[in-house]
Amino acid sequence: MSAASIHRYPTPLPVPFSKAVRAGDFLFLSGVLAMDAQANIVPGDVQVQTRVVLERIAATLEECGASLAQVVRATIWLADLADFAAFNEEYAKHFGGALPARSCVQAVLYKGAKVEIEVQAFVSDDRPSDGA
Repeated sequence: MSAASIHRYPTPLPVPFSKAVRAGDFLFLSGVLAMDAQANIVPGDVQVQTRVVLERIAATLEECGASLAQVVRATIWLADLADFAAFNEEYAKHFGGALPARSCVQAVLYKGAKVEIEVQAFVSDDRPSDGA
């Protein structure tokens, strides 16, 4: 893919945004909530919802030819900052040692969700993805 090209990955949901957009060597994912196939929030605590969100993000990255190891930036919205430690525990399991830069804020989330995550990944076709 040339550095000047833009490719949009449509969402299957009836909403006016792309689930991901690749612009040159960067892949931008829209915010992801813990939703089931019927667009209902998956019940459970912040760790359950974080696991669902990160699994959905990993699946979208894979569909776009990338992986969690290529994520360079994450923005997290928590419904309750009291969940910060529990969120971090689950989050760390998915990224291991390849932790991206990150921001985390508190916000009222759609349909009572406990967490929303948005990521950006570096997806250059000619550079290593592990930072080496």
